[in-house]
Formats: sequence, structure tokens, C-alpha cells
Amino acid sequence: MARRKLSEGKKNIIAGLIREYDIHTANDIQEALKDLLGDTIQDMLEAELDDHLGYKSYERSDNADYRNGIKPKKLKSSYGEIQIDVPQDRDGDFEPKIVPKRKKDISGIEQKIISLYAKGLSTRQIASVVNDIYGFEPSDGLISDITDKILPQIEEWQNKPLSEVYPIVFIDCIHFSVRDEHIIKSLLRT
Repeated sequence: MARRKLSEGKKNIIAGLIREYDIHTANDIQEALKDLLGDTIQDMLEAELDDHLGYKSYERSDNADYRNGIKPKKLKSSYGEIQIDVPQDRDGDFEPKIVPKRKKDISGIEQKIISLYAKGLSTRQIASVVNDIYGFEPSDGLISDITDKILPQIEEWQNKPLSEVYPIVFIDCIHFSVRDEHIIKSLLRT
């Protein structure tokens, strides 16, 4: 696959990130990406709470529900562990969508990319779908790297021999619940 040329703006962003994070190794890049992902998720959570409450932070409102601090949360991602602060509301009915309650693993994006690849979508189509879902467009290279990881397993599954006989059983019945002398009984008719 041919490498795409970066625009001047993207080169400036990368140069700024290299200076900001003092990047010298691949591990430094991984840490920078983890930090950027954490900040992005944090901003998305704040925007979700703004939408839920109907006003932005530090604005006056007549809404009885209001911001009520944060709750720290550690997320597992393909970049490693990320610490975020989930904003809370007074009524306790704020349900974040980007990182739902009780969910700590956000590395599922790789699984979604693999699923789309298995359905026959091109890398550009996959990038478009991920952009629609997560709000960022992964590069064709990232998608190729993810799909290359599982390509041997896909090929093995595609090349496995079929069995000569596949048994099939059809069952047809109706299940009734009947009250008999104040007791509910289950009846099965075939």
C-alpha cells in the first residue's frame, strides 16, 4: 500500500505532539496516544452531560438537576490502561453512551473493524463507519494492521473441510399456560 503524503497542517500537529510529549521511542508514541484517547473520551463525556442537562458547564439554568462532581474510572484499551473522570449529575440518571456504566473495556473498536472486514467492506468503508460511530476516522494503515492480525485465523476457518452430513431436527410445538383450580400449569402440545 502506498503511503499518503501528509498535509502541512498534519505535519505541524505531529511536530507539536513530538515536542509536547518528548517522543523518542515507539513506547512514547503509545503513551501519547493513550493520553490523547483519554482526553478525547473525557471531552466527549462532558459534552454528553451538557446535552443531558441542557446547559453547558458554568452556565446558569433553572434545571433542578445539575453537575455533581466526578467519579474516577480506569478503562482498558488497546493502548493500555487509561484513567478518566466520569462527570456525575445530582439525580444520578446520567447514562454515558461513549463509556456506559459498568463498562471498562473500550478496546472493542478492533472487534468492530474485524466484523466489518469479515462482512466484505473495504478499508475506506470501514473508516467511514468507525467515523460515524466513534467520531474519528482511522487510517487505512490502522485498519489493515488490525485485519492482518486475524487474517491467518480467517483463512484457516475458510479452508476447513465441510462435513458430509449435517443432522437437522425440526421441532414444532405450542406452549400453553393454563390456570387449573388457582394453579398455573404449563401444557405442551406437539
